[in-house]
Amino acid sequence: MTEAALARQLADYIATRQQSVELCAPLHTEDYGLQAEAFTSPPKWHLAHTTWFFETFLLKVFVADYTSPEPLYEVLFNSYYNGVGEQFPRPRRGLLSRPTVAQVMAYREAVDQQMSQLLCPSSHAQHDEIVSRTVLGIEHERQHQELFFTDLKYSLAVNPLLPTYMEKTLRSGEPTTPLSWQDITGGLVEQGYDGEDFCFDNELPRHQTYVAPFALARRLVTNAEFQAFIDDGGYERPELWLADGWTAVQQGDWHAPLYWRDHDNTALEFTLHGVQARDDAAPVCHVSGYEADAYARWANARLPTEQEWELAARSAAPAQRGMDDGYYHPRAAAAGTQLQQLYGECWQWTRSAYGPYPGYAPSPGAIGEYNGKFMSNQWVLRGGSCVTKAEQVRPSYRNFFYPPDRWQFSGIRLARDIDN
Repeated sequence: MTEAALARQLADYIATRQQSVELCAPLHTEDYGLQAEAFTSPPKWHLAHTTWFFETFLLKVFVADYTSPEPLYEVLFNSYYNGVGEQFPRPRRGLLSRPTVAQVMAYREAVDQQMSQLLCPSSHAQHDEIVSRTVLGIEHERQHQELFFTDLKYSLAVNPLLPTYMEKTLRSGEPTTPLSWQDITGGLVEQGYDGEDFCFDNELPRHQTYVAPFALARRLVTNAEFQAFIDDGGYERPELWLADGWTAVQQGDWHAPLYWRDHDNTALEFTLHGVQARDDAAPVCHVSGYEADAYARWANARLPTEQEWELAARSAAPAQRGMDDGYYHPRAAAAGTQLQQLYGECWQWTRSAYGPYPGYAPSPGAIGEYNGKFMSNQWVLRGGSCVTKAEQVRPSYRNFFYPPDRWQFSGIRLARDIDN
């Protein structure tokens, strides 16, 4: 790698690390420890864990005389890497009042100083591996920036005061035209990442797969359309639901998407910009895979497979927005007949189970636990959301959540079969 390329990577590292801190600027000190449920993590923990990643997989491995600011951080901020060692219980991360926010920031600064030295042009025998792991660490931190928003939104929403992360008045979209469809021929196609830059290992290897002809909705399902499902008794009709989905409806007492709130006959929605009037034209968001599947069945359609979604997305423009524009809510589709909202508004549930591609093999060692160990009982989502880093989103990018999960910025795109 040339010195210029190394300098660009160091700048990318510094910018990513600084952005994580800047995203916390609107928080009060008390907000850093919020953890409403076991599946969320406090902002402070995200700041520390992403630092732990660089310390654990780079500094401790490649710096001979490295000494950690606090050896117990190896346990406190290990997420799930059994190959590294013991982990502090995830449901109790909100109890970690110590280290303090100031101490976590000092930890970040100490690791950043060491990383800056490690990334300087050097003759280190394993320099290529250092570069590769640093890129993975940067992409990992960008994912945690997204999780910062999803987790924080959930934790703020349980507070009766409904605190606002960032004041902003959301814009209402124009009334949407009826949903239209784009026919896609299908055939024997290539799936998986095909570029030269970074991708996660679950996007590989690239392989052939057959896709039957299908039609894909040109935009996401809107709030108004999902309200029609509710008005038609969607949450009271077991015939629309998968068996586990119907159980989730009953146990969770679901009657609407996660953050919908109606008050005095006014349709409202909790957002990171506070409680706002619900925009009929905006995509419905924060629905589970079960809700997406039930809506699709009600609409005489289905969810796309991940193969169908990727094939369609390869013809669409890449993501133009995401977390960087400071508008942390999905926006309505524009007028037009092209495929829209594939990227950067809502993650889109597919009907595909999350599993390895043919020929997949995880990386050796503890770092190989990053994706491979989760390939069970989850569904694939595609497309990124309004709180995803735009640079991460691409046709082959795979996200995965359990079908009852609702706190992610997840929406619905419909598909249907085409008779041959």
